[in-house]
Amino acid sequence: MARSDALQGALPILVLKILARRGPLHGYAITTQIEKASELLRVEEGSLYPALHRLEESRLVTARWMVTANNRRARVYEVTAAGRRQLDAEEKRWRALTLAVGQLLEEI
Repeated sequence: MARSDALQGALPILVLKILARRGPLHGYAITTQIEKASELLRVEEGSLYPALHRLEESRLVTARWMVTANNRRARVYEVTAAGRRQLDAEEKRWRALTLAVGQLLEEI
């Protein structure tokens, strides 16, 4: 499985987790955090920004424009209270799913 294929279904939960832990970040910083945490996962812009837009449309994150320290405009994303609740639910579901798959792999 290609590195980016492994990330497809997990991207929204990873984005929510990073924003919940790190606070407001722009897209490049989110990508950097994911790739720094795991050498197996690689985030493409074509996947990240649509995921961020879907999270924003679902009101799980908010976005605002700001000027960075090096005087560039950047869109910064922040998790909402609804996003934190969704993260908790998705994290429980993800852990149960990976546990079940792990157990199945051991038994087969």
